[in-house]
Amino acid sequence: MKSNLKILVCDPIDTEGIQRLEKAGFRVDFKPTITPDGLKKIVSDYDVLIVRSRTKVDKEVLETGVRLKAVGRAGAGLDNIDVDTAQKRGIKVLNTPEAPAVAVAELTIGLLLSLARRIPYADRTMKERSWTKKELMGWELRDKTLGTIGLGNVGEQVAHLAKAFGMKVLINKRTPPDPALLRELEAEFVPLRELLIHSDVVTIHVPYTPQTHHMIGEEELAQMRKGAYIINTSRGAIIDEKALLRALRPGGLSGAALDVFEFEPPVDWTLMQLPNVVCTPHVGSQTEEAQKAASVLLAEKIISSLS
Repeated sequence: MKSNLKILVCDPIDTEGIQRLEKAGFRVDFKPTITPDGLKKIVSDYDVLIVRSRTKVDKEVLETGVRLKAVGRAGAGLDNIDVDTAQKRGIKVLNTPEAPAVAVAELTIGLLLSLARRIPYADRTMKERSWTKKELMGWELRDKTLGTIGLGNVGEQVAHLAKAFGMKVLINKRTPPDPALLRELEAEFVPLRELLIHSDVVTIHVPYTPQTHHMIGEEELAQMRKGAYIINTSRGAIIDEKALLRALRPGGLSGAALDVFEFEPPVDWTLMQLPNVVCTPHVGSQTEEAQKAASVLLAEKIISSLS
C-alpha cells in the first residue's frame, strides 16, 4: 500500500526523514518553497502533507486534499493546522513535540543569562570599541525564583536546568504535575497569580490555543513584581505585546527576552528595539540535533500510523 501513497513535503526538513520515508516505500515530493496557491492546486494528488510552521494547512487545503490521510508537523506547535477540520475529515495530525525540547530549553536559559548579565549589550558595545564595564552590573541565577508556566516537554527541561543553577522553581499548569516530578525538581505547584507575584523571572512554555491567546496581558503583567523579567519561547500571541510594551516602562518590569512574536516577522518593531529587551528570530528549535530529530521522528510516526 505504501508504494501507492504520495507525500508532499512543503517546508525544509532534514533529509534523513525523507530517506526513511522513501525506504519505507512512500513516494516523496520535496517542494520546500511551495506557495499557498500552489499547495491548493496540487494537494488533491497527495495522501500526506509534511509541514513546519511556514505552511498553513487551513480548512480549504484540507477539504481540497480529498486523498489526505495524514498531516505531519515537524515540530511541536499545531497552530498552523486546522486540527478540528482534520479530525472531522478523518485525517490524522502528527507532530513531534519531543524533538525540539532540549534546544528550546537551552535557548530559554541562554536568554535568561543574557538578561542577567546583559550579554547582548556588552557584545554590541565592545564591537563599537566602547569599554562599558561599569554599566554592566548583573545578577546571579542562584537563589532567584523562576516561575515556569507550562510543564510539557520544554517546560520540564527548563525546570531541570534552572534547578542545576540553584534557582527555586514555581510551576503553573492546567493539571497538577506528578508529585514525584515535583520532588525531583524541588519545585512547587502554585496558581498563576501566586507564580506571577513571587517570581523573579517568568518563562512561558504552553501551546498556542484560543484559550492561551493573550493569557499574559495587562492584568497578569501588573501582578508581577517590579523589576522582574519575562521570557517567551513558546508562541508570540500568548503575551499581549502592547501590554508588555507598557509594562517595560521605567518602574515596571526590568526586561524581557523574546524568541517569538505575534507577527513573524514583526510588523511593529518598537518592542524589539527597547534596550531592556533581548530578542531572537524564532530560533528555539534551530539546532542540527533538533531538526534531525523532528524529521526522523515524524517519518517514523507516519510510517507507523499508515502501516
